[in-house]
Amino acid sequence: MSVNVPLGPLLDPAFHLGSVPTTWAELLGFATGAVNVWLVVRQNILNWPIGIANVILLGLVFLDGGLYADAGLQVVYVALQLYGWWVWLHGGDGRDRLPVRRTRGAEWAALIAAGAAGTALLTWALSAWTDSTVPFWDALTTALSLMATYGQSRKLLESWWLWITADLVYIPLYFAKDLKLTSALYVVFLALCVSGLLAWRRDLRARPLAPAVAA
Repeated sequence: MSVNVPLGPLLDPAFHLGSVPTTWAELLGFATGAVNVWLVVRQNILNWPIGIANVILLGLVFLDGGLYADAGLQVVYVALQLYGWWVWLHGGDGRDRLPVRRTRGAEWAALIAAGAAGTALLTWALSAWTDSTVPFWDALTTALSLMATYGQSRKLLESWWLWITADLVYIPLYFAKDLKLTSALYVVFLALCVSGLLAWRRDLRARPLAPAVAA
């Protein structure tokens, strides 16, 4: 089944990379996406409203490009972004700001089970109900991204490893779908994710030392 939805001027070409047009939505998605991940690395609460704008823009890009699971994922992202925004503000002990922590074994088991089930279900749905040419890869990156976003909302250190894994699939996937600027954006994301992993790891290691230093 082919999905054709009129998506307006945001999908008009802003410029061309060679013979491939780059839309305004993709260009703005590039900018808001880079700012969003940079703010996450710095644990800045503004990452959440910027992230909401980013996922709406990328949802238009993915829908136009036939990446239907990724397009639908952006709707879920909006809900997760709102959830993460609240949790970062009030999810710590005593409803204070949330600290970085490691992922517990039970959390890993739940995330892996949900990710595997989600990948299998989405692969079947995309194969049966859409004209997607990459149903498995679209489903896999969708599941990984949801797992990573949940982990990010809880400030789980290992959520960066999930983002890194997803980005390593996204980069060639988007390039193959002629989303060249979005593919380049995910190279930037990959570098920022490595930076985020290192920054959150430093924060986690430094935090237990704070009472001793103060004493």
